[in-house]
Amino acid sequence: MFPKVPDQHKIGQPLVPNGLGVIYVLFTTIYLFLIYFSGIAPTSNGVSAPLTLAVCVLFGGFMGLLDDWMDLKWRYKAFMPLIATLPLIYLAKVDVLRTAISLPLIGMIEFGDAYYFLVIPLIVMIVTNTVNQLGGLNGLETAGPAIILIGLMILSQSYLILMIGPLILWLALAALNLQGKIFVGNSGSFAIGMTIASFAVITDLKSSLLVSILPYIFNSSLILLTIFFARKRADASFDGKRVVSNHRRSLVTLVTYHRPLTEHQVVAIILLLIAVFASVAVIIELPWPLLT
Repeated sequence: MFPKVPDQHKIGQPLVPNGLGVIYVLFTTIYLFLIYFSGIAPTSNGVSAPLTLAVCVLFGGFMGLLDDWMDLKWRYKAFMPLIATLPLIYLAKVDVLRTAISLPLIGMIEFGDAYYFLVIPLIVMIVTNTVNQLGGLNGLETAGPAIILIGLMILSQSYLILMIGPLILWLALAALNLQGKIFVGNSGSFAIGMTIASFAVITDLKSSLLVSILPYIFNSSLILLTIFFARKRADASFDGKRVVSNHRRSLVTLVTYHRPLTEHQVVAIILLLIAVFASVAVIIELPWPLLT
């Protein structure tokens, strides 16, 4: 049912089913609609959080499928997530979400109306694209986002019901991806990136999201800087057993720079880094009485 592509970091490059992220998209959409019809999800001023999130996830999956079919250039797909911000902007305005963001070492910044038309689009565009860019090794594009999502769910008890089902399914896909049995493809990475961004906006956890995705932002910054200024792309080589690189143009190549590591070791190091930042985000956001 799914097209197969070679696993570049396995001996013999075995063919692996690709694009199973569509399962997450379909399941999550159905799940959120059922949550909406059950009436157990939060609804404020007539705006439904489940339906808003469902629309965003659907668009993320569609954008990923479009990229798989047409192999879109980054100059186009970098801005495509902006379309999915429309339901989030509407929800934020009607639900009167906070238009201020607390930044580490800086403090609270009030954006006013710019929050709706500048900050929300930037959040969605940056998160969706950076999550999509940190991939290439089994587990990075699935387990990493799952860690961030778990952190956000810990901080949003009233909205927990929205992501329990989708998270369980995504963890199952992540387990298969870590073993090299499936790839979620662009449909999966774009959809989960859109999920994280949308869920953070809906639950008003922008500051926590910012801290959690710092490893992703760092990775994308390295990639883009080397492309713009050095006109070179990040590329790690595989010798049949280990991954190694002779440059530092991405998070993966930075970890493997003149340091041959197995695929699982590289993934474990990066996932640990993501877990550290996600944990810091949770600790910062949790009410202090809960920590004593």
